[in-house]
Amino acid sequence: MMKLEHLFENYDLARKALENWPLDQPILDEQLSRFRISSNGVYPFTFQEELCFLRLAPASEKLKQNLLGELEFIQYLRSRGYPALEPLPAENGALCLVLDTQWGRYFATAFKAVPGEPVENLPLTAEMVYSYGRSLGRLHTLSAEFQPETPKWGYRDALRWAAAILAQDDAPPEMAAALNRLEADLRQLPKEPELFGLVHYDFEPDNVFYHASTHTCSVIDFDDSMYHWYSLDIEQALDSLLQLPVPPGLDAAQLFLRGYQEERNYSAQMEAMRPLMRQFIDIFAYARIFRSLTSRPAAEPDWLVSLRSKLELRLREIRQRVCGG
Repeated sequence: MMKLEHLFENYDLARKALENWPLDQPILDEQLSRFRISSNGVYPFTFQEELCFLRLAPASEKLKQNLLGELEFIQYLRSRGYPALEPLPAENGALCLVLDTQWGRYFATAFKAVPGEPVENLPLTAEMVYSYGRSLGRLHTLSAEFQPETPKWGYRDALRWAAAILAQDDAPPEMAAALNRLEADLRQLPKEPELFGLVHYDFEPDNVFYHASTHTCSVIDFDDSMYHWYSLDIEQALDSLLQLPVPPGLDAAQLFLRGYQEERNYSAQMEAMRPLMRQFIDIFAYARIFRSLTSRPAAEPDWLVSLRSKLELRLREIRQRVCGG
């Protein structure tokens, strides 16, 4: 999540950025108004009668190498027939632009919308959950074969980043201690190709789109992907899946793992790693939220005051889960 100061809409910035794409349709105010901002600013627009999305982030919030690595991974997946979202090149052919604007330096990318509906918006069915798990298994199989030219960062980089955040004077020392223990535990884990590779990191029901007619899934938002243990994606996906309304008699976890195993082995060793993966997810999320709350915009509208309260509550919940007491 970005610092709170970056969570305000900026239609002028979006319009300026879209001047770099060869649009053949006017930019509609009504479309741009359906923006969303969290870890990026995302603005809808239309190109060749297709729904597309402009993604903007301040350069202070992202590493360019990670963005380039994300785009390379997406192109690799698509070349192997995996239904990842399609990047939309700018007019100069680039997939990622660095824009110096009156609002500062920004990274800009654009993507075509994927077909289907987010899993989180649909009533769960056996076919859907099975396809969801199978899609992750296929992703991990392809990841294990991926040889990047521009590697994304890995779990050690993410932990170093989080440690710097948690070293601040107003950060709770017990969270920094928990991070140190986690890092020591992760060093003991094996990194064989069947266990470790480039994970999606956010393979949750809002980023997986289900096509009811074909019983297949398309996947978006590879922004947070990093080198980690594949068990992390499984832990993250199952945790978020089981928070959705599950029809009586539907064993969502079993169906998801059965779908995963259709494409890739899920071993007892991978299952045993899940508690450590949960610790990583929690501690990394804590650091990201803590950093976002260090931002104090000059004026905070009611929605931002409410969001700040929700994020502070989220920090307390994570701290309780990680540290107890």
